[in-house]
Amino acid sequence: MTVSSSSSSKKQGVGLPALDVSLAFPQATAASVFPPTAWDYYLSDDLLTPEEQALRKRIRDVMETEIAPVMTEYWEKAEFPYHLIPKLATLKVAGSSIKGYGCPGLSITASAIATAEIARVDASCSTFILVHSSLAMLTIGLLGSEEQKEKYLPSMADLRLIGCWGLTEPDNGSDASALKTTATKVAGGWLINGQKRWIGNSTFADVLVIFAKNTTTKQVNAFILKKGSPGLSATKIENKIGLRMVQNGDIIMKDVFVPDEDRLPGVNSFQDTNKVLAASRVMVAWQPIGICMGVYDMCLRYLKERKQFGAPLAALQLNQEKLVRMLGNVQAMFLVGWRLCKLYESGKMTIGQAGMGKAWISLRARETVALGRELLGGNGILADFLVAKAFCDIEPIYTYEGTYDINCLVTGREVTGIASIKPVIKHSRM
Repeated sequence: MTVSSSSSSKKQGVGLPALDVSLAFPQATAASVFPPTAWDYYLSDDLLTPEEQALRKRIRDVMETEIAPVMTEYWEKAEFPYHLIPKLATLKVAGSSIKGYGCPGLSITASAIATAEIARVDASCSTFILVHSSLAMLTIGLLGSEEQKEKYLPSMADLRLIGCWGLTEPDNGSDASALKTTATKVAGGWLINGQKRWIGNSTFADVLVIFAKNTTTKQVNAFILKKGSPGLSATKIENKIGLRMVQNGDIIMKDVFVPDEDRLPGVNSFQDTNKVLAASRVMVAWQPIGICMGVYDMCLRYLKERKQFGAPLAALQLNQEKLVRMLGNVQAMFLVGWRLCKLYESGKMTIGQAGMGKAWISLRARETVALGRELLGGNGILADFLVAKAFCDIEPIYTYEGTYDINCLVTGREVTGIASIKPVIKHSRM
């Protein structure tokens, strides 16, 4: 039996290309044209300095004009828009709080505002920057030698070198201190052996900050590995439902040689990672804030444009209640995040405060994007209108940099004085 080319094409699912969303659904504007900002109901902009306000506007302009038009396409393809890295470099936020070495030297508040503005348009781009800046660069900036700072930070600040940060392993997520990757001292350097998982940017990073257990001291040390080193490989994790543009990878290290000059001298135990995680956890808390800013802005525009029963959806009482609940969440999330920044800047922030901030904000964000998904009805499952994308993107953020539960237990330990993270296992006698 001969099958015609036309019927063969149909069987293979090949047909006409999808209609552009502006033609398929002309009643509402897609996220490729980002909505005007409307979330700042309590005038939180007044809490910011003129410099922070100017930074916010500059980032907003770049994200809305350069990133918004392509984010849905790349999110759907699960690819990163590498050609836009030079545009992201113009934001001048990499190494945000580091002073000198070509870094902007921003306050933690300005860094947080930058994180939120990037996440408002695209959470994947904010994660790319966060991993590179608040983890890889900040580790070098806080715990590296002067020579390492001068060697790596200037090129990383303008995104000529991209960094990643490897702590999590296949067997150790929340229990990160139990890592199995090893560092063995040899003449002139170290041999690194082990595996890392879920490492953002790792498939294309030039500089890999890797944590490993010293086989002699049994303490955690950190090392700078270079892309292309013999024995080093990084492969992409496929089939993610969230942050699809972020290139998370599995890193395998087999006798990777690292010279002595690329061991970070400030990391001599797992506790030293807290110097980085305290700041990065504040930044991660601002990602959900930014995501919810964008979701609220999108929902408000959509409800005004979309008509049913002869009236805009915004005219329905149930929709107004959900919209106001979302708006209230965004105001509260912003204020908690802002206060967290001020505590950090004054040197008063505790690890428990950072943990509660990240946990509570990400919990409220989950509620907010779920409400937004409801408000958009069927279009709420389309990435074209941002909310479905945000609905998925909030899930990995809810989990990384400490799950909701772990962060709550960190705070619980601080307020009660009782540690309850590690379960007590009683072994029965035979």
